[in-house]
Amino acid sequence: MGSTSFGIPEHRFGSNGEKMPVLGFGTAVFPPVRAEATKMAILQSIKLGYRHFDTAAKYGSEQPLGEAIQEALSIGLIQSRDELFITTKLWCGDAHGDLVVPALKRSLQNLKLEYLDLFLIHWPVSCKPGTYEFPIKEENFLPMDFNSIWAAMEECQRLNLTKSIGVSNFSCKKLTDILAIANIPPAVNQVEMNPMWQQKKLREFCRANGIFLTAYSPLGANGTFWGSDRVLECEVLKEIAKAKGKTAAQVSLRWIYEQGVGVIVKSFNGERMKQNLGIFDWSLDEDELKKIDELPQSRGVTGVAYTSKYGPFRTVEDIWDGEM
Repeated sequence: MGSTSFGIPEHRFGSNGEKMPVLGFGTAVFPPVRAEATKMAILQSIKLGYRHFDTAAKYGSEQPLGEAIQEALSIGLIQSRDELFITTKLWCGDAHGDLVVPALKRSLQNLKLEYLDLFLIHWPVSCKPGTYEFPIKEENFLPMDFNSIWAAMEECQRLNLTKSIGVSNFSCKKLTDILAIANIPPAVNQVEMNPMWQQKKLREFCRANGIFLTAYSPLGANGTFWGSDRVLECEVLKEIAKAKGKTAAQVSLRWIYEQGVGVIVKSFNGERMKQNLGIFDWSLDEDELKKIDELPQSRGVTGVAYTSKYGPFRTVEDIWDGEM
């Protein structure tokens, strides 16, 4: 495993040799903030050393990210766009075979880029074209045609619109469905993961199938309608943090990294941005890992209740096919 010039380790994809910094800067903000605030936070993060940026068509942050990249180039924070790793995602309303390539081209236009580093299917479900609400209303759900959509994702890579392709919020079963039809297997599966929702079965499956798992909501997404403070207020994590001279957030992020998983962090606070970077020069001992391994488990975003006859969001169990 290599690292960026700022010491962030990089994961190399086995399928194409592309490298991804294992720590990414997230741009999803709920509730949304002004585009200028997002742009300034991204610029500050680049100054601090972040090089991997995660956005999505649904987040509304593609344009400010694109503007931040252009400004970073113009003022010399970076010398080339190639220094960055940019991820965006296909929203459910564009998850139709004939809409995938146009959706990616639209994202590239928003980002002012010629190519992506990683393009993900945001959720394993489709909804009516042009629908962008979340949560998705029952009447707008449609079953996903995995064959046509994954073929279109592969076409995006063949057209050099993106270097790699992958998925998000996919269970073992849904990954098995994709692997059965894929000529180009997914490089990444980005899912909710933290010490309170450890995704043990999914981690094992992804490792066995050469899919790099990346964690969002690594600190429990406190402040969102689906999140809570259960990670940051976990007594076990706070005790470990006190003994280490670290924060509970740093312990959570370090634990994820030690599982061989990438992590997307999201803070627009300068001090916390620095703290989130400070997880690579120390480690958790065996006893601390055991204590974290034994924490009680509960979902966050994938535990949000939905009602849909198509299943993927009908109940907590449906989205993960009943899998832990």
